[in-house]
Amino acid sequence: MTSRAKDGSVGAPKPPAHVAIIMDGNGRWAQQRGLARVLGHRRGIESVRRITTECARLHCSSLTLYAFSVENWKRPKTEIRVLMNLLRKFLIDERPTIMENRIRLTSIGRIDDLPIEVVRELRKTEQMSARNDGMVLRLALSYGGRAELADAVKRIAREVEAGRLDPDAIDEETIRAFLYDPELPDPDLLIRTAGEMRFSNFLLWQVSYTELYVTQVCWPDFREPELAAAFEDYRRRVRKFGGLTKVAT
Repeated sequence: MTSRAKDGSVGAPKPPAHVAIIMDGNGRWAQQRGLARVLGHRRGIESVRRITTECARLHCSSLTLYAFSVENWKRPKTEIRVLMNLLRKFLIDERPTIMENRIRLTSIGRIDDLPIEVVRELRKTEQMSARNDGMVLRLALSYGGRAELADAVKRIAREVEAGRLDPDAIDEETIRAFLYDPELPDPDLLIRTAGEMRFSNFLLWQVSYTELYVTQVCWPDFREPELAAAFEDYRRRVRKFGGLTKVAT
């Protein structure tokens, strides 16, 4: 759907308000070129920069990136070390871009599982950007959808045990209040790169009515034209939310 200015002129189509992305294919991209997997991760950082800046320019309200899953801890220690070093460097190097675009950085996941030096830089960047009034960029780090639900259930159980919560009063909004970020809106569009047709334990509570877009393009090659194609596909969807027809906006 296009937007209309006060003078009646038609503007650019509105993007989805909340975009979530499973950034898949860094290692595959490198292997296809006979390169070390780490080079795929490094090139993937440029895609993060470009897509984040483009989403901010298009006035998306939220962008959530699946950066490191709880399952990723099973990878070789050398690769994890490289990923953590790249994450720390990203958090430092991207501060000017974050501030220039008025982006507010935040995170979800079991953050305390990350190396202390990564947590330190993450908190610095979060604090620095806390008053920015533009797009919210959420990094899902040491994150898993099932882990999020398990952690929420534990917290709810403690509230019940302490007598601060009536079990009969628990509903969907109660559960949402105990998720990692209760203010995280349900994604309008979930993009997955590199062609895999699965959610991979990402935002399991939040994606009930999210539109899914899968591209064969690996994350290191996913740039502005690919994002535009995903948004155009989204605009053609008809969203019903289990009820009457509602055209995607």
